Amino acid sequence: MNKDILKGKWNQLKGEIQKEWGELTDDEIQQIDGDTTKLIGLLQERYGKSEEDAEKAIEQWENKYAA
Repeated sequence: MNKDILKGKWNQLKGEIQKEWGELTDDEIQQIDGDTTKLIGLLQERYGKSEEDAEKAIEQWENKYAA
């Protein structure tokens, strides 16, 4: 899923983001607004992931919803 698709489907996917990364607040998810860079930063902050690990986690998550 590319960044434009994620941005376009963001409202549909917000609940799935909350399920996957439950430590993110509703306000944070709202602020991300489909911006992968913001999501990477929050995963690094909340879960102590490296940038590379956060990117991989997002990529794996995106692959579930790519269709």
